[in-house]
Amino acid sequence: MYRGREIRLRPNVPPDKRQEAAEILRGYYAHMAALDDCLDRLLATLDRAGIARDTIVVFTSDHGDMMLSQGLTTKLYPWDESIRVPFLLRYPRRLGSSRPGSKAQRIRAPLNSPDILPTLLGLCGIRAPSSVEGADWSQVIAGGEPPGDTGALITLAVPITEARRYGFAEYRGLRTARHTYVRSIRGPWLLYDNERDPYQMHNLCGKPEARDLQRGMDGALDRELKRRHDEFLPAAEYVKRAGLGHYGEVNVKVGRHPSPWGDWDSTLQPL
Repeated sequence: MYRGREIRLRPNVPPDKRQEAAEILRGYYAHMAALDDCLDRLLATLDRAGIARDTIVVFTSDHGDMMLSQGLTTKLYPWDESIRVPFLLRYPRRLGSSRPGSKAQRIRAPLNSPDILPTLLGLCGIRAPSSVEGADWSQVIAGGEPPGDTGALITLAVPITEARRYGFAEYRGLRTARHTYVRSIRGPWLLYDNERDPYQMHNLCGKPEARDLQRGMDGALDRELKRRHDEFLPAAEYVKRAGLGHYGEVNVKVGRHPSPWGDWDSTLQPL
């Protein structure tokens, strides 16, 4: 379907990777088109069965893919191409018409993966058990105001496979509606203003003009880690606790991948 077609690439694909990225994306877009057809069949089946108005439909994914943005492949990284995924939700009975052309609502506040379960329960009028982690966003989806400048937690507790090949150590971070801040196990690493720099090509971490922003994001990350009881320990400790030191994924040879724009570097040191 996309063979030979011109592919528009993101500006953060380095020049020496653009031809390769275009070829990868042709296959990727073909898979997406097939998935679109499958979703259309699903929605049409709900309509024919007469249950569309009372059915919550969610379209989402577990991760993104760099597709050679920042010169990287696959997932595991804190840049938007890897961490941002679609979360489309349709529930006509409570949220309005499902007819084509009806106006959709867009919420810019980031949603954490643990928020999905309590949010779906909230839309069903069911209170989430106290043991469930995550926030209930059902009132926000129904038209309420999002709570302040909340952030989704970004986590790589244990570098595996490609993360090791590219040389990325364990990290924690926050992605708010506007900013991304990431702290490697070795210290502050990445800071982006995603409104002014949507392709994340200008790392502000350590820059004098971003000192207050970095301090505020660092404090917010500390509070989130405390709330989640995340000690942010070295990866080796988690591997030891889980008894997974023999797995190939955690023993891949460590490599290095500096920023194509010269504003960050790999953080995992070869043994």
